[in-house]
Amino acid sequence: MKLWKGRFAKASATSADEFNASIGFDKRLYKEDITGSIAHAQMLGKQGIISPDESELIIKTLKEILDDIEDGKVEFTIESEDIHMNIETLLTERIGDTGKKLHTARSRNDQVAVDFRLYLKNEIKETDEKIKMLLETLKKLAEEHVETVMPGYTHLQRAQPVTLAYHLLAYYQMFARDRERFADCMTRVDRLPLGSGALAGTTYDTDRQFLKEQLGFASVLPNGMDAVADRDFALEFLSCVSITMMHLSRFCEELINWSSVEFGFIEMDDAYSTGSSIMPQKKNPDMAELIRGKTGRAYGDMMSLFTVCKGLPLAYNKDLQEDKEPVFDAADTIKASLGIFTEMISTMTVKKENMRAAARYGYMNATDAADYLVSKGIPFRDCHAIIGNMVLYCINNGKALDELTMDEFKSFSEAFDEDIYEAIDVVNCIRAKKSEGSTSFESVKKQIEDLK
Repeated sequence: MKLWKGRFAKASATSADEFNASIGFDKRLYKEDITGSIAHAQMLGKQGIISPDESELIIKTLKEILDDIEDGKVEFTIESEDIHMNIETLLTERIGDTGKKLHTARSRNDQVAVDFRLYLKNEIKETDEKIKMLLETLKKLAEEHVETVMPGYTHLQRAQPVTLAYHLLAYYQMFARDRERFADCMTRVDRLPLGSGALAGTTYDTDRQFLKEQLGFASVLPNGMDAVADRDFALEFLSCVSITMMHLSRFCEELINWSSVEFGFIEMDDAYSTGSSIMPQKKNPDMAELIRGKTGRAYGDMMSLFTVCKGLPLAYNKDLQEDKEPVFDAADTIKASLGIFTEMISTMTVKKENMRAAARYGYMNATDAADYLVSKGIPFRDCHAIIGNMVLYCINNGKALDELTMDEFKSFSEAFDEDIYEAIDVVNCIRAKKSEGSTSFESVKKQIEDLK
């Protein structure tokens, strides 16, 4: 039975009912909807809008409906369109006219808005816990690899020697910023829309501050029209998800490269790898590849809702029914991705010797060789040219910089002396860094200590 049927002279078409219904996906908001309805019923009773006995009966029955839903005893119908009307229909079937009084002083517009915000508050908390677990794993790995030397890259070309801990801490900072973004997003999600009515408020003497306290919101939205039409908070959540997924995707791209034979820096645990249906030797980093792929999915969720909202006049429009599926999908995607990623990196094997060997070649100590000449009083730009000529000579002769003889060094500059070999040793190159936030062993230890 339609709860709005009085205005209409004929029944809606079955095809229209099917197209209009959102119960197929918004049924996951059943707990939030009942929580909001219980608070609303308490407020109606407190304010004398309905009697205390009616309020108590509604609350008691709503709790019974919640138990029945969680026990699998309730079957929702598309005739009641959405989760809000399904629950109200169940309530009315059980307690008759008293159940019909629950909707006094509210609209589905503010009802769905409060449900959605309650849902996102919980999703942000759960996502934050997942990021915290990832950060703890990254810190632990960094502590284990303070002295694991590897190549640092720019343009995917070997650039300067760094440590694996330093590299991991760069990602730690990305995900730490993600936590900050979600926390900041929470401040805008955590605002109560309930009590706004359809858009203009209500003639009943309601108590929105009471609703705020009962539902655990930090503040009340001050304008009813904005409260029911706003989906900025959902867009912001999707943006936070997209940025975090982008960070995961960047990391996954590196792990995929590192696990290849060409790099040989890591090996994924068998439990987080797959094989080939035709090539027996294959061990594929499919979990990392899936996360990289799901990042595009999260971007799609974000753009979907941006596009829905871009031309909407105030206040509520049915277009906003399309807000939930992308948000539900993004929330599920990021939690699953964070969880499997954390498990994957905590079980991978780091091939330290391969990393160290790669750090020796590729002329990554060239900058340190230039700095060595600077210490001898030669202007840096001239040093850059001298070392560039040396690298070209080494490439043509199949040598590393530290394999040059002293005569070869001096053929490029008389400033070179025996201490050049110590200066361009890759470990010393790392140790020599003095700036705050550098890859030196002491700096990395301090960065880890600061995280505690």
